[in-house]
Amino acid sequence: MRILSGIQPSGKLHLGNYFGAIKQHMHLQHDNQAIYFIADYHALTTVGDPQALRENTLNVALDYLALGLDTQKTIFFKQSDVPQVTELAWILSSLTPMGLLERCHSYKDKIAHGIFPNHAIFAYPVLMAADILIYQSELVPVGKDQKQHIEVTRDIALKFNSRYGEIFTLPKELIVEEHEVIPGIDGQKMSKSYNNTIGIFESEKSIKRKVMSMVTDSKTVAEPKDPDQSNLFALYSLFADPDEREAMEQKFRAGGTGYGAVKKELFQKIIDYFAPYREMRKEFENSLDNVERILTEGAQKAAEIAGTTLNKVKQAIGVLF
Repeated sequence: MRILSGIQPSGKLHLGNYFGAIKQHMHLQHDNQAIYFIADYHALTTVGDPQALRENTLNVALDYLALGLDTQKTIFFKQSDVPQVTELAWILSSLTPMGLLERCHSYKDKIAHGIFPNHAIFAYPVLMAADILIYQSELVPVGKDQKQHIEVTRDIALKFNSRYGEIFTLPKELIVEEHEVIPGIDGQKMSKSYNNTIGIFESEKSIKRKVMSMVTDSKTVAEPKDPDQSNLFALYSLFADPDEREAMEQKFRAGGTGYGAVKKELFQKIIDYFAPYREMRKEFENSLDNVERILTEGAQKAAEIAGTTLNKVKQAIGVLF
C-alpha cells in the first residue's frame, strides 16, 4: 500500500510530533511503499524568516534520519523540490468550492489563535490535496485535527474524477486513536502554535526545565490523584512499559507520591528513550553532504511519480495535446 505523509518545518520537532506521527511513520515504512516529505511550502503560512526555514528544514531531515528513516525503502524529499505539486494545486483550486474551504476547522482554529489570515492558510487544504493525489496515495497518517482535510481531498478527487475521468486514487486517513492528543506542558495539545512543546532533541537542561514546569492541579503529596485526568500521567505513559505504567497508576490512586517526583521520573525516561537517536543524529550532522544526497535522490523518485500523474491530469483537462 502507498503511504504518504508530510511534516512542516515550522519549528523544532517535539514529542507530539514523535508520538502522533513520526513513530508511526517509522513503523509503516517497513511493510508499505512510504513517501514522506518535508512540507516547506506549507510552512510558509507560519514561517516568514528565510534562514529559519532553511534551518528548520535541515533539522527535520536530520531528525527523521536519526529516528530511523530507512532510505532504501522510503522516498524522502523536500516538497519544494517537486514543482509538479504546486502546478496540480492550481488545477485543483479551479474545482474547489469556496464553501468547502470555509468550513475547514483548521483555518478557523489558526485564526482564533492569532495567525494572520492569508490566502495560503485558507487554501492550505488544496495544496495538501495536491500533495496526496499526485502520488496516488492510498493511506495518509494524520492527526485527528487533520481528518477533515483528508475528507476535503476525497471531495476534490471525486469532483475531478466525475468531470474528467478516473485519474485519482481516493485516499483514506489513518489515525492512531490512543495517541491522538499528546499533552503539552500547559495541559493543552502539544503544538508549536501554543508554545507548549518539549523538543525531541532539545538540550537536557531545557527538557528538564520544561518537564518540571508542567501544569498540574493543586493536590498535595498525600492526596490520591486521578491518573485519567492527569496530563503528566498521560505523557509518562508514552515512555513507560505496561508494568511501569500500572505501578505509576497505583501510586497516583493511593496517594503519597508528589507531582515533583513523577516529573523527575518522566524527565529521565525522555532522556533515556532518545539517547541512541541523539548519537545517530550527531553522525548525520557530520555528514551533511549525505543528507543532501538523500533528499535529492528522493525528490527525483517523487518527481517521476508526480510527473506521470500530472501528465494524465493535463491531458484530461485539455491543456496537453
